[in-house]
Amino acid sequence: MPVLSIFFGIVIRMWHDDHPPPHIHVEYQGFEALVNISSGEVSKGKLPNKAAAIVKEWCLTYQQELMTNWERAQNFEPLERIPGADYD
Repeated sequence: MPVLSIFFGIVIRMWHDDHPPPHIHVEYQGFEALVNISSGEVSKGKLPNKAAAIVKEWCLTYQQELMTNWERAQNFEPLERIPGADYD
């Protein structure tokens, strides 16, 4: 699964041709969650509160880039990396 971004130990991934609604896969210190791109909220799984807040803010900041990647993923096109919340 392609990695879109890594920041503060949080790994953001997206599957090609994944099921709706548009979402990202987040991994952090053994936790895994699906996060809706539109709201930044965890829809499945669990993240520590601080990590969830960081991911939500990042998701809303890069919502357009994430949706562009979602559309590319649905068409099996290469995905673009997105800067992390640590601006790396």
